[in-house]
Amino acid sequence: MSQDEARGVRNTDLEKVRARYGLLAVVGSNVAITAVAIFGVWQLDGDRAVIVGVLSSAFTAMASLTTAYLGIKAVSNTAQSMSNKNVGTGSGTGQH
Repeated sequence: MSQDEARGVRNTDLEKVRARYGLLAVVGSNVAITAVAIFGVWQLDGDRAVIVGVLSSAFTAMASLTTAYLGIKAVSNTAQSMSNKNVGTGSGTGQH
């Protein structure tokens, strides 16, 4: 295995670890937001207007966090893919 191939394997392993821990952080945050929202709704004892506010805020926070993670991951994957193509062709600019 050449040095470039070994570096590519290490980069792939690093991306897998980043993806795994990033997803774990998003899921953990969503669970924490859900727990706080459930606790908040439980403590409000039926005040519907405030419950709607708590639940919509929790949903917004979870959606924003998840969307941000997926957007950043998509851009990262695209950049990684383009970088690998440039290395494979020997072109540093991506133009032929």
